[in-house]
Formats: sequence, C-alpha cells, structure tokens
Amino acid sequence: MKLSILIPVYNEEKTLETIFGKIFEIEKSLLIDELEVVAVDDCSKDNSLNILNKYAESGKIKLLKHEKNQGKGAAIRTAAENATGNYVVFQDADLEYDPQDLLKMLDFAVKNNVDVLYGSRFLEKKRSPLGKAHYFVNAGLTTLSNVFTGLNLTDMETCYKMFRGEILKEINIEEDRFGLEPEITAKAAKICAEKNLKLCEIPINYDPRKYNDGKKIGWKDGLRAVYIILKYGLF
Repeated sequence: MKLSILIPVYNEEKTLETIFGKIFEIEKSLLIDELEVVAVDDCSKDNSLNILNKYAESGKIKLLKHEKNQGKGAAIRTAAENATGNYVVFQDADLEYDPQDLLKMLDFAVKNNVDVLYGSRFLEKKRSPLGKAHYFVNAGLTTLSNVFTGLNLTDMETCYKMFRGEILKEINIEEDRFGLEPEITAKAAKICAEKNLKLCEIPINYDPRKYNDGKKIGWKDGLRAVYIILKYGLF
C-alpha cells in the first residue's frame, strides 16, 4: 500500500517541522508499505522554502515550487499531478489536523472498499471549536453542496479528503483557492455516481488555529464557495 500525502505550503515556517514529524511518524504503521509526501511551496515569503528544501535534499519529500502565489487549489492541482500512491490524501501544513487520523481513514477505506473518504470534523460533534458561527457556516455550505451532489456529508469543507489514486487523476481541478473543496466534492460525487463507487465519511479530530495565528480562509471564501457549489451543481 502506497499512500501519497499532498501538502500545499504558503508561509508555514512555524509549523512545518512539527507537521513533518507527525507525518513521518505514521510511516511506521504496518498499513503503509510506502509513504510519498508531495509538498508544493506556493511562493512562500518566509523561511518555508528553506525548510522544504532541507527535507527534499534528504529524499524525504518530493518538492514542487510555484514561482508566484496561486492558492491552495492550484497547489493541490500541482501536487496531484505528481502523486503516485494507491490512495492520495490532502494535508494542510498547519497543525489543525492530526496525521494519526490518516491511519484510521486508510484502514477504514481498505477494509470497506471505499473509493473516496472524507474525514469529518462534525460527524460526531455538532459544534466547532471556533464557535457557533463557524459551525453553522460550514453546515450551511455542506447542506447546499449535498442538495446538488446527492451526498449526505456533514463536512464538505474538510481538508482530509482521501481518494483512490486513479479517481483523483480523473478530476480536473480548476479552482485555484479554497473553492477547491466544493469543486472537488461535486466532481467526485459525479464520478462515484456514474461508476457506482463508494464515497463516505468518518469522524476525525480537529484543533483549529485562530485567524490571528495565520488562518487564511475568510468570509469572501465562503461566498466563493456558494458560487462554486451553484456553478458545478447547475451546469
């Protein structure tokens, strides 16, 4: 079993070393025969690229670089084009998501023959550590997405999305920023419906950072998400 972890990086010098430590810890699991880490530096302006270069030079990661900042969706698109794993999953470079949950997701996907698996922050906990507003905005976007995709997700916006490698290769990612989440959900749902594939979710842990700690998504991205849901749902 080869697992590819795709990491978009933009100005994450404070957390990169820690998140890589957590990622390489799961490599010891018997579930994983080979771990492929594909990182994309999205033209960071801090020390992120120097840290990434260190890991790339040691052979621990595959590093790709954008000459100008393009956004999370663009970074995931670049990483996905270079991923070769049986399963491929997205991982943010901050510490909001725990890589130990990737083992739980991979184990569940393999045992239950799941083709696309989402790690939900809200499947068991109907609340958000960031407060009621954050929870209800996410719930609203997920519900709207479900209306058009026919899915029954609780967390469309989650970072932890795991795909069989061949399925992700079929998805043409067009969105450059956080519109990636509703776009890829709509397209994955369509592929799964057409090919009778299995898409589901399981609960994961979530420890969000605050906006003054560097969290990058904002209200404009929420409005964009509504547009993307309608765009790929109606046309």
